[in-house]
Amino acid sequence: MKKRNVLFATLVLLAVPLAATLTAAASNRAAAREKLAAQNAAKARIARGEYLVNISHCHDCHTPLVMGPKGPAPDMSRALSGHPQDLNMPPVPKLGNGPWTWAGAGTNTAFAGPWGVSYTANLTPDRLTGLGIWNEETFIKTIRTGRHWGVARPILPPMPWQNIRMMTDSDLKAVWAYLQSIKPVRNQVPDAIIATAP
Repeated sequence: MKKRNVLFATLVLLAVPLAATLTAAASNRAAAREKLAAQNAAKARIARGEYLVNISHCHDCHTPLVMGPKGPAPDMSRALSGHPQDLNMPPVPKLGNGPWTWAGAGTNTAFAGPWGVSYTANLTPDRLTGLGIWNEETFIKTIRTGRHWGVARPILPPMPWQNIRMMTDSDLKAVWAYLQSIKPVRNQVPDAIIATAP
């Protein structure tokens, strides 16, 4: 009987650490699965955002055009960085009341019309000149309201915020995630010039 009790006590002493080890291993595996699932979800969100940015034609205006051998093409080294800071635009050409009422720069990043002069924004995550100090909530509020920072001056033409605001919250969050994942480009876009009433 004494031998049996010693054997039982020995088995219990061995089983407790083994159970703890197995529990810790299972917990670590569960944590690793959760981490992998979160990483996969983040990658999927970024991929969705990239898709939405591409089909929404964001590069058409926010990525400067440069002349290449086949004509104007997006300068992807400055992807989504907005109007080039080193391109000082001349005075706006005279625009009449006729069929020509607005004009665009050859880079497709500056526009003049009855609203004044607008420059496409730097959408990269650069902290000084882009969206690096924004957060997701500010970005979504800006798109939903059509106001810079969600509360300031109106977003000027030709930015189609009225269409983009129709995206779901999930889609706008995906766009935001993608914009935060791209290369930051230091590029200080000029301030818009708001037309004054005559």
